[in-house]
Amino acid sequence: MGMIGGGRGAFIGGVHRMAAALDGQIELVCGAFSSNPEKSKLSGQDFYLDPSRIYGSYEEMILAEKELSEDQRMDFVSIVTPNHMHYAPAKMAIEHGFHVVCDKPLCYDMEQAYDLQKVVQESGLIFALTHNYTGYPMVKEAKAMISDGKLGKIRKVVVEYPQGWLSTFLEGSDQKQAAWRTDPKRSGIAGAMGDIGTHAENLVEYITGLKITELCADISTLVEGRALDDDGNVLLRFDNGARGILYASQISAGEENNLKIRVYGEYGGLEWLQMKPNTLMVRWADKPAQMMRAGVGEQAASTQAHMRIPAGHPEGYLEAFANIYRNVAKCIQARIEGIEVDPIYTDFPTVEDGVRGMNFIYKVIESGKSDQKWITL
Repeated sequence: MGMIGGGRGAFIGGVHRMAAALDGQIELVCGAFSSNPEKSKLSGQDFYLDPSRIYGSYEEMILAEKELSEDQRMDFVSIVTPNHMHYAPAKMAIEHGFHVVCDKPLCYDMEQAYDLQKVVQESGLIFALTHNYTGYPMVKEAKAMISDGKLGKIRKVVVEYPQGWLSTFLEGSDQKQAAWRTDPKRSGIAGAMGDIGTHAENLVEYITGLKITELCADISTLVEGRALDDDGNVLLRFDNGARGILYASQISAGEENNLKIRVYGEYGGLEWLQMKPNTLMVRWADKPAQMMRAGVGEQAASTQAHMRIPAGHPEGYLEAFANIYRNVAKCIQARIEGIEVDPIYTDFPTVEDGVRGMNFIYKVIESGKSDQKWITL
């Protein structure tokens, strides 16, 4: 693996490196860790990389790695930069024959999103987007239950992602994460909705298998002086006729990362909380409620394939990220060996999910500014 971004002072780069390394299938061999060549060099030294493979720019890295023999060059690149720096390195990597794992959202704007989708589709290469919450075993169990029809036709979905870390004008300090996430030049047209609203949107569509067809949004910027949205409430309509509510906020003071989803069908409903990820609550219309725990009892093959340790030993955020990386590694290994990969390992978000996420962002902001309100996706 090569990495673009994620050098000294970055948060998400460290998460990606730990997740990629968890199963012993991926080795970090090179990187362009910062737009500052000296910082990139120092970061690479922190990771004990060969000095000749610590690069001053992503362009230099991609071109140099392409010249190495197949058994030496990186197999794929992980992009962990701010939003506005996803598109160019991802496109260049694909065009030079490298698979890509990219942090979300897909890129800066819709024009870039559609172009990148086209480039990926034409290349036939693997492109994974790290909507990491889809990697949790009990999220996969929820998906399997709905896919198997155990809840009947889905009628109602409620998803919420409240955080409180931007309750004050934090970007006015030296806080790096707050600075770029609230900057339209680096984040894009949305703040909270782009940062965490897309996680909620992706989780809904992943678990239910439904597609959002229309939305009606109330989008707010509640901290004085902030340039992008920090709170939003969205009504949803789905392609099977179901209705939903999505709430994403970064000014819900006291909240951490309280992502929560409830799905209701004809026969019952389920509930999953990211802060209690190993538990899935199922409430039936005609029998007692059921608390399911990861690794306990009969569970879907997709659930079992994404657990590493026996029941009762907590697996969480890093393991969910690692499931995406492990599955990408399995797919790349299968291509190298010329064999078919087990379909269970093709379960990771793709460029198509990224385009849907970008479209969601744009439609939410459009609806939030419009008197018409109901907008078609």
